[in-house]
Amino acid sequence: MKTIAICSLFVLFAMVAGLVATTPAAYADHPEVTIVPANGSGAPGCEETADGCYLPTVATVDVGGVVIMSNTDTAAHTYTSGTPDDGPDGIFDTSLLMAGGSFEWSPTEEGEYPYFCMVHPWMQGTIVVVAEHGDDHGDDGGELMVSIADSQVMGGTQIELTFSELHVNYDITATQGGEVVLQETNQHAMESTATHQIDALGSDDNPIDVEIVSLGIGAPGNEADWTGPTGTVATAKVVPEFGTIVMMVLTVAIISIVAVTAKSRVVPRF
Repeated sequence: MKTIAICSLFVLFAMVAGLVATTPAAYADHPEVTIVPANGSGAPGCEETADGCYLPTVATVDVGGVVIMSNTDTAAHTYTSGTPDDGPDGIFDTSLLMAGGSFEWSPTEEGEYPYFCMVHPWMQGTIVVVAEHGDDHGDDGGELMVSIADSQVMGGTQIELTFSELHVNYDITATQGGEVVLQETNQHAMESTATHQIDALGSDDNPIDVEIVSLGIGAPGNEADWTGPTGTVATAKVVPEFGTIVMMVLTVAIISIVAVTAKSRVVPRF
């Protein structure tokens, strides 16, 4: 029982994470977005391309904004919320849009809304609805918040980023003692969190400096449509403080196992 308790304490210490830093930046709003089908998407193949079958494949709009679904293709299409596997979910449906037809939808709630074409189910896209932001991009505007948390893992440090917005494109750079220990560019956050592994450990005397540089918010491959702040949006000094404590707990655990073994004369198997 003592061994189990001490090992549980070891796991608890190992799960601790520290140091959270946030830096806000204002960014532009998304009052309107137009989505069109890729040319020739009435035949399979567009789903294998980087652009996808709906352009843009991931479209961002504010709550209360307008999504214009326009059929610029020669074939008839639908924009039907839901997925081919689960079917329509009833949030929006253009019905059959003939060439030149259009449909407008104004979302009322934040979230991600997948949609597809009922006629050509390989055509799929996503509409990301975000909170409305001010036009002056000042104090009344929205903020992109990025928090940085670190935890010590086997052989290095794990960095977890938490974003206030989806589909943030960013670069992450970590340096220690003037040397770059991690550099990953053109990253894309499909979810609200992202993790990165650094093959180094920080200390009070030699911390790891982490910098997050925003490239914009939007679908990868559509840089011209990206919005939001660019430049450094978050920095942090990573110093996992519990490496020594973990070693102490591990030492105590080993001593306790030896003591229990000597008393019970039962050799534990690992």
